[in-house]
Amino acid sequence: MRYKKHVPWLFLLPTILGLIIFRLGPIIAVFFVSLTRWRIFSPPEWVGLGNYLHMFNSDIFWRVFRNTLIFSGIFIPGVMIFGLALALLINRKMRGITFFRGLFYLPVVSSTVAVAVVWSWMLSPRFGIIQSVLNSLTGLNMPNFLGRESLVIFALVGVYIWKMAGYYMIIFLAGLQNIPPVYYEAALVDGGSRWQMFKHITLPLLSPTTFFVLIISLIMSLKTFDITFAMTQGGPNYASSTLIFHIYTNGFMHFRMGYASALATILFVIVAVVSYINFKAKKHWVTADKL
Repeated sequence: MRYKKHVPWLFLLPTILGLIIFRLGPIIAVFFVSLTRWRIFSPPEWVGLGNYLHMFNSDIFWRVFRNTLIFSGIFIPGVMIFGLALALLINRKMRGITFFRGLFYLPVVSSTVAVAVVWSWMLSPRFGIIQSVLNSLTGLNMPNFLGRESLVIFALVGVYIWKMAGYYMIIFLAGLQNIPPVYYEAALVDGGSRWQMFKHITLPLLSPTTFFVLIISLIMSLKTFDITFAMTQGGPNYASSTLIFHIYTNGFMHFRMGYASALATILFVIVAVVSYINFKAKKHWVTADKL
């Protein structure tokens, strides 16, 4: 049977059309909507870069932008370190280890609303269990983490790290189990310590997995919405509002679709630029092939 070059493209055509219609199309549409003043119930009005000028001159936007940087700056290293620590802890053969793997993964599959309700109760300065234990042991009062502007973003990111660490634990565990045991056996023969094996064997061979976790945790941190919506609604006074939540409030609560689209475009650019920088820097620290 004679090979025809166009045949593979016919099989790929449904996927390509799906990407264009449901991925690329909405991205282009959002950019054009961002150049208009559109409140859904009235026709769009062309304003050019007006939404962007208003955005960059808005104190609220810069506060939300700072919150996003703080959230991502804590969440990414926190969830990577916590996830790797859990993976190292369960990467062994012992009776009952499957139970602990499931236990550590349980928060990931738990309802975000349920997690938010439980943690909101635990962090309550009046009725929370943490306050009760702290008061009974030390006589001190716990600060109002969800009601104080300077603390609320740290409380949210702490809860989200607790919830998502198990997800990254599974990814790191898969990477750890792909490392050939022969490297550790050779290191033991040479008298290598556990720290030396971790530093010179585990971390270099795990770097491709670490890079993957870095990229997906970056994207996840920038699109985190549910935990904020369920615990604080972006308050108090925008102290816990991030870019994705600010997009939601402007687009679906205030019906400012043009301005919300401008915010979404900026978020898209941030994700694209940071991901590009990470991919360019990949060759300098992903060293599995240079062990």
